[in-house]
Amino acid sequence: MSYRTAHPLRSVTLDDVRGAQKMLSGVARTTALESSRHLSRTVGAPVHLKCENLQRTGSFKLRGAYVRIAGLLPEERAAGVVAASAGNHAQGVALASSLLGVHSTVFMPQGAPLPKVSATREYGAEVRLHGQVVDEALAAAEEYAARTGAVFIHPFDHPDIIAGQGTVGLEILEQCPEVGTIVVGMGGGGLAAGIAVAVKSVRPDVRIIGVQAEGAAAYPPSLAAGYPVTVGSPATMADGIRVGTPGPVPFGIVEELVDEVRTVSEDQLSAALLLCLERAKLVVEPAGASPVAALLADPGGFSGPVVSVLSGGNVDPVLLQRVLRHGMAAQGRYLAVRLRLTDRPGALATLLGVLSAADANVLDVSHIRTDPRLGLSEAEVELHLETQGPTHRSDVTAALGESGYVIIE
Repeated sequence: MSYRTAHPLRSVTLDDVRGAQKMLSGVARTTALESSRHLSRTVGAPVHLKCENLQRTGSFKLRGAYVRIAGLLPEERAAGVVAASAGNHAQGVALASSLLGVHSTVFMPQGAPLPKVSATREYGAEVRLHGQVVDEALAAAEEYAARTGAVFIHPFDHPDIIAGQGTVGLEILEQCPEVGTIVVGMGGGGLAAGIAVAVKSVRPDVRIIGVQAEGAAAYPPSLAAGYPVTVGSPATMADGIRVGTPGPVPFGIVEELVDEVRTVSEDQLSAALLLCLERAKLVVEPAGASPVAALLADPGGFSGPVVSVLSGGNVDPVLLQRVLRHGMAAQGRYLAVRLRLTDRPGALATLLGVLSAADANVLDVSHIRTDPRLGLSEAEVELHLETQGPTHRSDVTAALGESGYVIIE
């Protein structure tokens, strides 16, 4: 017996998703489905990118938030809504509420990226910063709802939210009727559940594959146990899918309709984000790049045509810079080294000459002369280098060693 059968929660049907699609007409964009020649060659089958990173507010979250708030009774709307989020759900609730004339209060962690906080305010929400992590903001939002009567808008654990997210699946069927596999990132499971309801109701042969970050993968142990279990201290750069416990409503649907859940590493997420930027010219956040990471991790494991859902593009510029360097390092295209030199005229120029001869592109140099660790005639140099791949990175390291330089670990 499945969790969904044993715990009868309000089900989500194809009619619900179609109703949501009508409700979202003129509100949510029908986002583009872009072909990727590079990924198609890698996978050995046609690969298309469903660009929800280009949706209004920068992610799919507007869809579910609007359907949920639009379905409130007049007295519920009058009481306002409240939500908690570090970014995407916050912006979706803020814009949906503004469009529907409903007051919204959004609790965000104090460390939430400033661009996301500013965007949430600009979309019309009253933002309250509380706690250091989303769980603390979530507790504050629930307390606020209990105290004021505002309706709490959960990011994934509600049938209306799932129905709204499922409209992504209907669009995929319209844009790629021959689709064989849909790959989608998973946190709480609302998007994957919605897509699965929409697609499996029409094309039960389509494989739905969910993807989680290794450090925040609550679904594999939950599916093994047969009920939602909590992963303590989920940790990943992909904050959009950093969820410790699946929602009961999406879990029942995922258990029944999603064919497989895979996990990807931080290196794979970084490489996928870099590929989206370089090859597809698309800015995608780490959570949105997780389906691409799964394709790169096992290119032969998908029957095509494949649709990879890029669920969001709201990435903090500071994080983007770090992730891109991480992705370059994972591909052998970035090397950071620290060396000690004799502090004499021309020593740095000689070192740069060795790197030039090895075809390494110097991105940044830090030259330190005054440090208690250094001798009177010593200087320390930290270099950030662009290399051409793992082999070239090894060649550069070898060239430094052959020239007498010792890399400080």
